[in-house]
Amino acid sequence: MKTITLAATLAALASPVLAEGDAAAGEQQFNRQCVACHVVRDDAGEVLAGRNARTGPNLYGIDGRALGAIEDFRYGDALVALGETGATWDEESFVAYVQNPTAYLREATGDGRARGKMAYQVRDAQQAADIYAFLATF
Repeated sequence: MKTITLAATLAALASPVLAEGDAAAGEQQFNRQCVACHVVRDDAGEVLAGRNARTGPNLYGIDGRALGAIEDFRYGDALVALGETGATWDEESFVAYVQNPTAYLREATGDGRARGKMAYQVRDAQQAADIYAFLATF
């Protein structure tokens, strides 16, 4: 059973997102799925989306930002190491990561022991793409 689940996960990671995200739908999904852990706070400290959640990193300016790059946030080692290779957030990496952080990190790093610290998973690829489109507006 684990082999089938892993194979399905890896196939999903390899599948391209067919449609770009919808920012308006992404705002709704962000408010449903992300606000418990994440905030979008600009450099002046103004909260643009979410609440004052601190479990996950601030998602302001995520588009094109290096993975694991928010200062003073305790990311997992695998995400930091991947960011140090020059990997940046784009729609494809974001969608794959939020659908299964650990599987994404294992595939991207080639390390079968890599683990993601984010426990929540966005189950639908289109919703993940929509969330990214919303975040990319900041």
